[in-house]
Amino acid sequence: MERVARMHFDFLLISRIQFALTIMFHYLFPPLTIGLGALMVFMEGTYLRTGDKQYEKMARFWTGIFGINFAMGVATGIVMEFQFGTNWANYSRFVGDVFGSALAAEGMFAFFLESCFLGILVFGWDRVSPKVHFFSTLMVALGSIFSAVWIIIANSWQQTPAGYHLVNGRAEITDFWALVFNPSSMNRLTHSVIGAFILGSFVVMSITAYYILRNRHIDFAKKSFTIALIFATVVSLFQLGSGDRHAKQVARTQPEKLAAYEGLYKTPVGGAPLHIFGVPDEKTQTIKYPIKIPGGLSFLVHGNFNTPVPGLDQYPKNDWPPVAIPFVSFHVMVGLGMYFIGLTLFASFLLWRKLLWNQRWLLWVFVFSFIGPYLANQLGWVATEVGRQPWVVYHILRTSQGVSTGVPLSHGWISLILFSVVYTMLFAVWAYVMNTKIHQGPDDEGKELK
Repeated sequence: MERVARMHFDFLLISRIQFALTIMFHYLFPPLTIGLGALMVFMEGTYLRTGDKQYEKMARFWTGIFGINFAMGVATGIVMEFQFGTNWANYSRFVGDVFGSALAAEGMFAFFLESCFLGILVFGWDRVSPKVHFFSTLMVALGSIFSAVWIIIANSWQQTPAGYHLVNGRAEITDFWALVFNPSSMNRLTHSVIGAFILGSFVVMSITAYYILRNRHIDFAKKSFTIALIFATVVSLFQLGSGDRHAKQVARTQPEKLAAYEGLYKTPVGGAPLHIFGVPDEKTQTIKYPIKIPGGLSFLVHGNFNTPVPGLDQYPKNDWPPVAIPFVSFHVMVGLGMYFIGLTLFASFLLWRKLLWNQRWLLWVFVFSFIGPYLANQLGWVATEVGRQPWVVYHILRTSQGVSTGVPLSHGWISLILFSVVYTMLFAVWAYVMNTKIHQGPDDEGKELK
């Protein structure tokens, strides 16, 4: 029995690593398509309004970048669905009735829009009227957002289940709209979509800053950069408010997760501090080298510096999430968010003063700053998912109960290794195609995108 239990734990660990690998790799692409889609709608709409061919050139070029990443997102997303049956069969049986409706809605509302209009978006230049093409761009952009809507609703149901009852050990829906508007879905959706907008903006600014520094496609690059900078500044500021609302919701619905985010092993006397920096020590259950604001967490959660915030010691220890990973992920994500606000506000000020294009050092900062939104998006989900542990469905189904049973450990290792090899090759292909497209630059003659 001891050996069986050890093997079951090992397969659980391998399955969690494999799922983390596949979901994190997949999540390189959907946020970028969502962010680019929003910018493409604005660029093409501006072309229709002004007739300025430079905006048409922008829409054509960024549509090419969009198409590359959309294809990668579809290919990598399919893999996750197979994993539910292979590695997470018990979980699939438990949530199948709940997720079936949400994923069916995604197929009807999101895939329908994307599949109907994607071909026109990519290949319809000079074949349909500008207004029809703009409408296709709008529909594909909305479709990419709708796809995120239903996936995030399904994920949020795992975090804060609502509108269901249990029948023979399986969750069944009793109220579809309670499922859709479960306590965390709208906050998580807003936060995730804004994160995608930030990523799309920073990728545009990175590529166009590189063109400006290399003295290529100057008019195209400056106009694209300006649009992306203004958009990035606005959405970065909105993300600050979105993050505050989301954190307050976590405090209400998943207090153990909030305690992990802030390293509150023990409930402090009086107000809870807000950690700016620290190193979690699981053995001593303390935060080493802390830099903190006394009462800061209490103020952010309750609007009062002295209101208590419960620590992990208020909950059974076998229900504690690991602290180190959520703590570090959360704080790095927040730090990056503040970096986006500071950088875009500073650049917007220089743009207003007509000084931006002479600041070569700042343009080089933008060339490499696209890494930040990628990292922030990934770390946000790491904090969310690891902070939910040990539950796969919060307070209902443990992760150890959701894993497939009777699968040899060797099968888990084989699939993990094969996924790693295939994804490494896919990443190399994606990087090569993206690099080729970027170095090629926009088509100055306005020819069809290939």
